[in-house]
Parts: sequence; structure tokens; C-alpha cells
Amino acid sequence: MANLKEVRSRISSTIGTQQITKAMKLVSATKLRRATMAITQMRPYATKLQEILTNLSDTVDDEQLSTYFETREINNVLIIAISSDRGLCGAFNANIAKQVKTLIKGDFAEEFNNGNVTIMPFGKKAYDGFKKIEGLKFDLSAINLFQSLNSEEVFKIGEQVLDSYRNGAFDKVLLIYNHFVNAATQIVTTETLLPVVTTNLDEENNKKNDYLFEPGKVEILQELIPRSLKTQMYKATLDSFASEHGARMVSMDKATDNAGELLKNLRIEYNKARQAAITNEISEIVGGASALEG
Repeated sequence: MANLKEVRSRISSTIGTQQITKAMKLVSATKLRRATMAITQMRPYATKLQEILTNLSDTVDDEQLSTYFETREINNVLIIAISSDRGLCGAFNANIAKQVKTLIKGDFAEEFNNGNVTIMPFGKKAYDGFKKIEGLKFDLSAINLFQSLNSEEVFKIGEQVLDSYRNGAFDKVLLIYNHFVNAATQIVTTETLLPVVTTNLDEENNKKNDYLFEPGKVEILQELIPRSLKTQMYKATLDSFASEHGARMVSMDKATDNAGELLKNLRIEYNKARQAAITNEISEIVGGASALEG
């Protein structure tokens, strides 16, 4: 059985750890409220932009605009992996790394073997998870994005990605992120950013979305398409940001509960050790008294 000094030291360190995890839980809960409000407000706008873009995709005849929609032979792939700068958030970052590795060993195994897969990490943890994989290329222009997350910064990166795609540097661009459902649930999501994925619309839906264009279709689409794609990227980033704080809040809550359970067991162990020490001292006193009487 451990001595009293050792148990007291373990109790003290566990109490300190519990205080830290409880504080981190409260901080994450506060940040989660703000992040949830941001993604809740962004989703309707992003969804409507994507809906308009999908409805107009079959009317695009301008060569410059059709570049966003054409399906090319895939030689070079860009994967935007959205993670976090910090850990202590459960499997949040590990799930992103797992999904990326599944893709490069499955759907894009040939491109990976040819050295034509590039990872653009949003956040330092994504880079930490992939930097030891030989054969991967990296674009680190967005690795510090979460130090000052705002739409302007994301849109700058989005413009850079669009330029690379238009210039033929990449034939496919994917977004991988954690979709925020609630604090306890985040779903790893893979979306194709480029080329723009369109869906077949039925006749009734086409009538419902019968748009009139002013000043003209091409002029509107020249503004709408890049904005929609960059908004889609920003929405995914906000989704991931909210998911991070939700995952960390739950993780720290469990850690706090585990520390409490450990404290309970340590105190029981301490009381047992203390009782054993007292019993031992009484036995020594009784033994000494008997020896004197003898």
C-alpha cells in the first residue's frame, strides 16, 4: 500500500488537474456559444447561394465560367483539411487525419503515389498529423488561420485556391471538416469544392427558381460563382470551429468527472493507509508497554 505522503501528493496533483479541466470546460462553453451563433447565421446564406448556383449551372455557356463546372481528368488533387491549433478535444483532429489518410490510400492512391496530392491545413494539428507521410505536398498559407479567424482571411485563401484551379494547378479540390450538429456530435464531412457539383432538378423546382437576370447572366455569375465557393469554404471553417469547442467542452467535462472519480478512490486509499498507520502505532505502543511490564 502506498505511504501517506505519496497519496497526499497524488490527491493534490489530481485536484489541480481537475481545476484546470473545469476551467477549460467553462472557457470552451463560452466560445462555443459565440461559434454556434456564427455558424447558425451563416448556414442559410451559404445554402441559398449554393442553391442558386446549382439552378444556374446548366445555363452557363461562357468559357471562363464553365471552367468551374467542367469535369477534368484528375492528375493533381488539393485537400483542404480543417483542424485546430490546439489539442485536448477528444478525437476531433484524429478523425480528420483518418479521413484524409483513407482518401489518399483509396480514391486518390494513384495521384498520391505520383506525388500529386497537396494538403492545405487549416490549423496546426492537421499539419502535425500529416507531416511524417512521405510523398505528400503541403501548402501552409492557411496554417495560422485560427489565430485571427474572419471572413476576409478565409476569402483571401479562397481566392488563392480558385486561381490555382483556374490555372490548372489542381483538377479537384476537396474540403474535409467536422460538421457541427451539437456539442456532443460532430460529423466528419467531405465536400467537393471544385469542380462545382450540380444536381438534377425536376421541372417543378426549375419553375420555382425561375430567375430574372439584371444586368446580365454572365455579369452576375462572374460575381456569384467565386463568392459562393468562398462562402462554402468559410461555412466549413465556422462549422469546424464550433465543432472544436463542442468537442473540447465534452472532453474536458469527462476529464473533470474522471478526476473526481480518481479523487474519491485516492481519498479512500488515503483513509485506509492512515488507519493502517494508526493501528500500527497502537500496536507498537501496546507492545512497548508489555515489554516494560515484563
